[in-house]
Amino acid sequence: MFAWRRTAVRKRVVVNLADKAFDGVLWAKRGPLLVLRDASLLEAGREPQRIDGEIVIERSRVEFMQVLAVTGGG
Repeated sequence: MFAWRRTAVRKRVVVNLADKAFDGVLWAKRGPLLVLRDASLLEAGREPQRIDGEIVIERSRVEFMQVLAVTGGG
């Protein structure tokens, strides 16, 4: 397994689908699936909606994924 494939695991990401996006911690990559925890549903024109539990997303549905930068407190 290549190290670069795991670089986003356990980091906060935004997973963009065709019609919506999810903000959460990329907990695992299991074959064709992505597992997010501590997630919110993001839709245009609406407030983020917190989601309980885990979200499982098929990789084939993902348009692109953003890894969010960690900012330090100060």
